[in-house]
Amino acid sequence: MLQPFHLHEPATVDEASGILRRLGDEARIYAGGTELLLAMKQGLLRYPHLVNIKRIPLEGISFDETAGRLRIGATTTHRAVERSEVVGGRFPMLASMERHLANVRVRAVGTIGGNLSFAEPHSDLASVLLLYNATATIGGGSGRRTAGIPDLVVDAYTTTLAADELLIEVEVPALPRGAGAAYRKFAFFERPSVGVGAVLVPSAAGDTVEEARVAVGCVGPAPRRVADAETALKGAPLRGTAFERATAEAAAAVRRACDPVDDLYGSAEYKRHLAGVFTQRALVAARDHVAAGGSG
Repeated sequence: MLQPFHLHEPATVDEASGILRRLGDEARIYAGGTELLLAMKQGLLRYPHLVNIKRIPLEGISFDETAGRLRIGATTTHRAVERSEVVGGRFPMLASMERHLANVRVRAVGTIGGNLSFAEPHSDLASVLLLYNATATIGGGSGRRTAGIPDLVVDAYTTTLAADELLIEVEVPALPRGAGAAYRKFAFFERPSVGVGAVLVPSAAGDTVEEARVAVGCVGPAPRRVADAETALKGAPLRGTAFERATAEAAAAVRRACDPVDDLYGSAEYKRHLAGVFTQRALVAARDHVAAGGSG
């Protein structure tokens, strides 16, 4: 049962920051509320005050042609990102992930900023944003600052947001020209237990990997890039048995980097195995996108 709470509705970032600073641990930001209200109903969290930021103009999607960067406001819903033409045309991996995130009710209400700020460990969004080298703009009593996703989401339900800070915007750089990208996941009841994404940037000749990005999430407390997997792929041919060997090495590196736990969704050993399997699937799909001219 949801306990009574006082709802605050600031109109600016500064006003919201001031309320958060004054109320401290008794307050929490409310946007879509898909995770927060559920946890409060279940008695897992208790906040006497919620700060509704939906009156603050933080919603919207735009693309800067000169900088090659997508900007998504913090209160933009997953559904808006899913249906955005600019996202679908220029960031197809992000659009595809959003189409398969949870269910349509969650996508219609849940927000980009809320998802990242809550730091739910079974989050597709944070894992995919890692592959784009995305950054978050954060505002609060000390002004504005920028943080990469690894510097924002640091553990299960844990971020580096100060008590009076809120996420304002996410900035997503476009992938290099010709890059292929794919995200693959394994999920029970719409909640992923393993998610792996890969980006392959071809060389000028188009026959080897110039740059590789590999990220794994949903299987541990926080998503992470896997440097050893990326090293195994760099310079590898994009075809033949040499590519297969490189993907196998990358999969082994992802399995080593995982930090799974035994739970209702499977044993740690099973999840580690799945992480390796889905790494190889994501890499093959990314390679096929490269062959088709690139898809990011």
